[in-house]
Amino acid sequence: MKTKLILIGGLLSSTVMVAQSVQDATQLIYHERYQSAKATLQKTLQADPNNAEAWYRLSQAYLPLKENQQLGDTLQLASADVKNSAWYKVAYGQLLLTRNSTDSARWYFDQAIGDGRKKDPAILLAVAHAYISEKNGDANAALLVLSQAGKKDTDDPAFNVLRGNAYRKLANGTEAYRAYQSALNADGKNAEALFQMGKIFVAQQNAATYLEYFNKAVTADPLYAPAWYELYYDAYFKDPKQALDYFRQYLSVSDYNPDNEYQHIDLVYLNKKYDSAIAMASNTLAGLPADSMPRLHKLLAYSYLGLQDTAKALNSMTTYFAKANDSNFVVKDYEVMADLYNATPGKEDSALVFYQTAVTKITDSAALFNYYKKLSDLYKDKKDNANQAIWLGKYYTNNDKATNIDLFNWGIAHFKAEQYEQADTVFGKYVEKYPEQSFGYYWRARANSLKDSAMEKGIAISHYEKLIEVLQKDSATASATNKKWLVEAYGYLAAYETNEEKDYDDAIGHLQKILEIDPANKDAQQYISILEKKVNAGNSNANDNK
Repeated sequence: MKTKLILIGGLLSSTVMVAQSVQDATQLIYHERYQSAKATLQKTLQADPNNAEAWYRLSQAYLPLKENQQLGDTLQLASADVKNSAWYKVAYGQLLLTRNSTDSARWYFDQAIGDGRKKDPAILLAVAHAYISEKNGDANAALLVLSQAGKKDTDDPAFNVLRGNAYRKLANGTEAYRAYQSALNADGKNAEALFQMGKIFVAQQNAATYLEYFNKAVTADPLYAPAWYELYYDAYFKDPKQALDYFRQYLSVSDYNPDNEYQHIDLVYLNKKYDSAIAMASNTLAGLPADSMPRLHKLLAYSYLGLQDTAKALNSMTTYFAKANDSNFVVKDYEVMADLYNATPGKEDSALVFYQTAVTKITDSAALFNYYKKLSDLYKDKKDNANQAIWLGKYYTNNDKATNIDLFNWGIAHFKAEQYEQADTVFGKYVEKYPEQSFGYYWRARANSLKDSAMEKGIAISHYEKLIEVLQKDSATASATNKKWLVEAYGYLAAYETNEEKDYDDAIGHLQKILEIDPANKDAQQYISILEKKVNAGNSNANDNK
């Protein structure tokens, strides 16, 4: 008899321990510590493989981690008795929802609930949760399930929280608010109800209110990780120091996750603690499988940039590009690589490649213009006028912020590249937009004079004549540049009249205009003397022939 009592006592103790472990795991899931919950439940099932609720709770640890295939394989290991239980049917039904097998899932849920008058409230909660939490779930079906509970259960905070979640899925904020408020009326320190209430106001962008609820949630339950995360996320864009404090609170109540480690290092970087960020990233990389988190190399590069160590930054970014998938690269990655190469002597060509790659991935026109400008500047530094002109043209075209200087530089780049036709076109645009300014006329005249270097077509004449007209109207005609341009214009006209038209009188008239501007101009004096002799000789010959 004594032996039997000892055996019974040991059995009761084991049963209590198993039940306690299921409760512990349920709390871990509530606090979103899914890995810890999995470990706890796996030990529980080793001790009691027929514990149906433990199988269900295990499914609730797998699904949030997106380990659906692993869950499917694991559920197949359950005994026949477990598979016939309501708990198992809910777990398997929820797995079917993730596979978009909604009709089959509903059948399992209906089987789990049963058709008797008395429904198990715990099963009702589990089925409603499945309908709400899965993308393919039906929030209206969840509300119908919850309505099958008795009056006592309906007033339970857990039912009201799920009811609120269902209404939120239906985008009915008013009814969601009422449901959460009912839960809080029954239990003012219900962290999940406080958290979900805050989420309503996140959707409304009401920061003051949602922060109030999230703070109340962590005050009510300091272990409630989701609320700490929301506080961190809100502060991330406003106050990096506060965000770091919140995130460390979140880490202290969460399971280890390499992604969390990355976010932690990112926050340290944002707080400009570059040496610490580098040390943390290096330590984390040393403890991870090779190539498992290549973006840490990018974070290292940014931290080295913070320390103005471009050599190490370039090395880290090069490693990142070598290890990460192309699909993960963003425009900023290419820009950083380009900037780093641009800052490294002899690597300007690599900078151009990365800037040009960035251009192909940008959809925002305002950002595109910035890259066009960078590329044009790089080609200018390389004295590659033709490519500079291409990117200046892209920068100017349809850019509301482009100025007359940008248009001018575009034309000059074509001119320096000896692309006189394109230069003429660009400076034609300049004349149209700024007809009162002399720049467009002058550079059109120059471009056309070089297109017609032998002066056979006279295509520069009209532009030089228009230049003279505009300059004579300009009160700043006396400026050195204007005098220089007028001398050039009159000189060109004189040369054309002399060589092509043989109109020496007109040529002399243009040269005399030069002397009005520059009385000491020896070239003008010399050519006038020569042309006057030609005129006199012509007149003498004419008189002799009479």
